[in-house]
Amino acid sequence: MQIAARCRKCGRIMKSERIDNYRVKLTCHCGFSDFRTITEKVKTVNPFYQRASFTPFVESEKGKMVLTMQKANREHLEIISLEEISMLVSSDFDLPEVLEKVAEKVAGQLKASVCSIYLREADELVLAATYGFDKANVGKIRLKIGEGITGTAAREKQHISITKASQDPRYVNFPELNEERYNSMLSYPITDKHDVYGVINLNSTSMKIFTDDEIYFVSIIANLILTAVKLRKIVAAAKNSC
Repeated sequence: MQIAARCRKCGRIMKSERIDNYRVKLTCHCGFSDFRTITEKVKTVNPFYQRASFTPFVESEKGKMVLTMQKANREHLEIISLEEISMLVSSDFDLPEVLEKVAEKVAGQLKASVCSIYLREADELVLAATYGFDKANVGKIRLKIGEGITGTAAREKQHISITKASQDPRYVNFPELNEERYNSMLSYPITDKHDVYGVINLNSTSMKIFTDDEIYFVSIIANLILTAVKLRKIVAAAKNSC
C-alpha cells in the first residue's frame, strides 16, 4: 500500500514502507523521513486487548439498556498515546525533545501533575526531561542509584507506588522542585534484562492510587523510552565510527 504524501522539505512524493502493524515510514530522496499511523484492519496496538473485560451494557433503574463508553474511550486514548509515542521513538527528533514530548503525553494520559524522566549517567540518575517541574532543573537534579524513592526503584528494578511520598523514609527533598506539594508518586525503572537506564516518575497533588492498568501502561512507556535511548546510542556510535 503506497501513500501519496509530499515531503515537507522539498515537496516531492515520498516513498512509503510499512514498518509494523500500525506504522508506515515515509522516505524522500532528499533524505527526509517521517512516520504515519495506518493500522491494518484486524490488528491493534492496544496492550490491554488480551486482558480487557468489557461490559458494554448496564441496566438503568428504569430497566433500559445503556451503552457505557467510558472504558472503551479510555483505552482508545491509550492506543492513540502509544501510537504517538512509538512514532516519536522512531523519529529523527533528538532524544531530549523525544523525552520532553513523552513526559507531556504520559502526564496528560494519566492525569498526573508531573511526569519526569531520569536517565542514568554512571552511578547517578540525572533529570533528563519533565512536564510539571521547572525545566530549568533538567540536567541539574541528580540522585545516586539507591538514593531516594527514584534511586531505590532503579536499584531494585521494581516500581514503587505510594500515596504519601514526602512521608516515606526513602524520600529525598529537592527544594527547587517543591515536591512536598505532591502526594502520590509512581516511580518506574527503565531497564532491560541486564542493566538500568533510568526511571520514569509520576507525581500527583491528589491522593491518587495508581491502578494496575496505569502501571502497566507506564511499563510500556518505559520500554519505549529504553528503545529510544538504545536506538540513539547506536546511531551516535555509527556516526563516531565514520
